[in-house]
Amino acid sequence: MQPARVAAAGGSEATLAPRRRWRAPSMRLVLPVSAVVAAMLAAIPLIYLVVRVAQADGPQIVDALWNARIATLMVNTVGLVLAVAAACLVLGVAIAWLLTRTDLPGRRAWLVVSSLALAVPSYVAAFGWIATTDVRGFWGAFLVLTLCNVPLVTLPTIAALRLADSASEDVARTLGRGRSRAFMEATWPQIRPAALAGVLLVALYVLSDFGSVALMRYQAFTWAIQVAYESLFDRTLAAVMSVVLAAMGIALVAAERRMRGAQARVGSTVAARSKPIPVALGRWRWLAQGGLVVMALLSLGVPLGALARYLLLRTDTSTTVQPGDLLADTLSTVGLAAAGAFVALALALPIGILAARFRSRLATATESASYLGLALPGIVVGLSLVFFSLNVAPMLYQSIWMLAFAYGVLFLPKAVGAVRSSIVQVEPGLEDVARTMGLTPARVWARVTARIAWPGIGAGVLLVALTAMKELPATLLLRPTGTETLATSLWRLTSGTAYAAAAPYALVLIAVAAVPALLLTREVAGGKRHPEETL
Repeated sequence: MQPARVAAAGGSEATLAPRRRWRAPSMRLVLPVSAVVAAMLAAIPLIYLVVRVAQADGPQIVDALWNARIATLMVNTVGLVLAVAAACLVLGVAIAWLLTRTDLPGRRAWLVVSSLALAVPSYVAAFGWIATTDVRGFWGAFLVLTLCNVPLVTLPTIAALRLADSASEDVARTLGRGRSRAFMEATWPQIRPAALAGVLLVALYVLSDFGSVALMRYQAFTWAIQVAYESLFDRTLAAVMSVVLAAMGIALVAAERRMRGAQARVGSTVAARSKPIPVALGRWRWLAQGGLVVMALLSLGVPLGALARYLLLRTDTSTTVQPGDLLADTLSTVGLAAAGAFVALALALPIGILAARFRSRLATATESASYLGLALPGIVVGLSLVFFSLNVAPMLYQSIWMLAFAYGVLFLPKAVGAVRSSIVQVEPGLEDVARTMGLTPARVWARVTARIAWPGIGAGVLLVALTAMKELPATLLLRPTGTETLATSLWRLTSGTAYAAAAPYALVLIAVAAVPALLLTREVAGGKRHPEETL
């Protein structure tokens, strides 16, 4: 190629070097770098804990670890996590199957009702059960946490069942398999990543929950950590217990990945994704309807009934509720939750894509790091970000941006699980076809992968927003001065035993959180288009 020549001002010709075409960085470079940055941001709470523990003396750390109380707390916590996770797996998959693969009447309405339990904070549900019954201890915590978290398994399993290859199950039935065996051999491997991702979220939530276990007087790690931090007596013990809790969270992530198996790419041909024939329940439909009614009464009826009783039978008028304050708290709750969901999505996209499409140690490490926030109590995450903002970014201290970032870190696993499981369901062959048509990786993502995976990813974003609305410990530490949310106002009033005045805040919080829950069910109930429609 000859260099270009132009006439200079003096009549002579000047030689110009050919212009180099700018080339965008390769996705194989951008994606891992972005995932590492996101994982490092998510690991800030763990870094804070390491710094706190490193400042302590060696004998002090050993004494904190080799403690009979630590062993007791670990046994109590592990037992509760396993029990709640197992119950949510069984109930969540069973409800998802009823709502997608049977002729159960009113399936769409039952989907909405079953999902509304997500709108009830676990501490509000525990308060409702305490006000109504005498249940306490392990069984009280087990009951409340199971009822509040079953939708975390039901919703992703429904989305996976809608994408699953029903033809393979039909073939298994023609080979003489029973319905249960055909489901386990043909359908379960396809929905297993989504179901186990939901179970992982349940287990991590149980690990980090404080309100319900405290109200139920069940001694778990989070209760002991919260007491240690608030007492200001032994911060080292609290930090050591938090490190143990983080290690348990990493172990859960590793166990979920092993159970999920080596199924890095799930999908079937477009022709095989036929609409399944609903299973006729016959006389069993009444038993199924009755079971769903009982679940609704236990998860929604008990806490809402207790709040309504406090509201209607109010006798203490010393604390009044101002509508303006209630509206302001509602607006700040929605705005902060939306900002937190956006931060979580931005951090989750590179980590989830890398985990779904590449099997490497880097993908495993970044995904594991993203789950640390949910395994830690909110007070630990809040203190770590106070430490970070004061020492690294003082201008962000007690700002809405730091609180939104805290929400993103705390609930990043919900977004990562949704991104990974949704992208895993996208047939890789469709992306290969799009690339042969000359599309760049960015356009392949926008026109193929994102369009197919978006319902699942959007559901994850809504789940983050819903959970952020109910968050309390980190919000108390990081909220800007003068800013209140529905959760913090509820905590302030209940701390002063003004239960009747707190009831409107609790009811509005449930109503506001029900909006993303309903949108979540709409994303799931709407199903997904066939993949060929995106090309």
